[in-house]
Amino acid sequence: MELLHNLKNNPASKFFFFGLFLLALALFFGVAGALQYLIPGLFKEDLSFEKVRPLHVTAAVFWIISSAIGAVYHFMAERNEKPIFSKTLLNIQFYLLSSSVTLILITYLFGIFGGREYWEFHPLLAIPIGLSWVLFIINVFKSIGSFKKLPVYIWMWMTGATFFLFTFVESYLWLIPFFRSNIVSDMTIQWKSYGSMVGCWNQLIYGSGIYLMDKISGNQKYSYSRIGFLLYFLGLFNLMFNWSHHIYTLPTAKFIQYIGYGVSMTELIILGRIIWLWRSSLTTAKKNYHLYSYRFLLSADIWILLTLALAIAMSVPAINVYTHGTHITVAHTMGATIGINSLLLLSFIFDVFKIKEKISAERFTFAFFTLNISLFIFWVALLVAGVLKADWQMHHPEILFADMMLELRPAFFVFFIAGTGVAIGFYMIIYKIVKHYRILK
Repeated sequence: MELLHNLKNNPASKFFFFGLFLLALALFFGVAGALQYLIPGLFKEDLSFEKVRPLHVTAAVFWIISSAIGAVYHFMAERNEKPIFSKTLLNIQFYLLSSSVTLILITYLFGIFGGREYWEFHPLLAIPIGLSWVLFIINVFKSIGSFKKLPVYIWMWMTGATFFLFTFVESYLWLIPFFRSNIVSDMTIQWKSYGSMVGCWNQLIYGSGIYLMDKISGNQKYSYSRIGFLLYFLGLFNLMFNWSHHIYTLPTAKFIQYIGYGVSMTELIILGRIIWLWRSSLTTAKKNYHLYSYRFLLSADIWILLTLALAIAMSVPAINVYTHGTHITVAHTMGATIGINSLLLLSFIFDVFKIKEKISAERFTFAFFTLNISLFIFWVALLVAGVLKADWQMHHPEILFADMMLELRPAFFVFFIAGTGVAIGFYMIIYKIVKHYRILK
């Protein structure tokens, strides 16, 4: 009853709780899938890998989306010092989104599919999700009020909200025969939409991260600075064009590949900026290390550095030929979704729920380091598996696929053990959040 009362006072928080529920599911199915790598055919009758993979991916993606929505709503209301434009639209959006995602997961369990990679559910279930996003856009823009002298994170929220709807609709162009009839164009549009969609929810999350960092530091100088807006436009430019490095292997026009490579290399500017500010961030860390939210921000910063370095390397055509279709791509995805997005979202939740003194420092530190150390080992195991597979597919085609997979078993074993450690760290944190939360009034 107390939970329902507090959710009524702060309706945006229901997005966080639904997101945490999906995170718990994603971890369970992720560990199950990793175990199936070691024991092929495990759970084949009721929970085969064909079901486990979309269950894991869908739960993970909507954990990110739902929690990002909650962060935008809460931080926007906090900044404006007044409620968002319409709680009614917020509630309708939540029930459209949550009921659709729940139904999607149920259809997977029964083996009902009909979509494509990442969106493997039946296309009809995309309609309520799209409608929920329209309501989100209305609420975001109506809650802003004046558009004069807005901080950079507000522009990031507006950009992420608007472009996500565009790319989500674009990902379903394959339903139209005109786009589906040419396989190259079809695959280009699909990979383009998925790549840009990630950039969209990154805008929501990174904007919330900037807001939280300003809140912790007590200084909004960066949010209005020239460098802040330059990096925002660089991120927007990458959102719109960075996808093209995903299609090096497709026989598309060369200029598209050149654009993809050029845009990907602009990320070196962001990488250089991170390294340049690293020393000052360490000084700030000493001042704020007692804040649990800040610890997640700091670890996410480290994962941004690692993931961005890997992404830049993968964007080089000569390297991409080797990494494409290997576990190196999976490592990049896991570093981004877990190391960056998930840790940033946890920092938002800890701030929103005012979780600080209610969790003992020893227990939090154990869960925090269990998560991060396990994730690093997990990431390295995927890179090792990716390098071995890349060597096989480029230099040893005479070796059977099954034999190659047997050679990767040691890496998969480490991958499973470390993945279990990641899940344990997350579950401990989720338990503490649910047990000790306190909603801002």
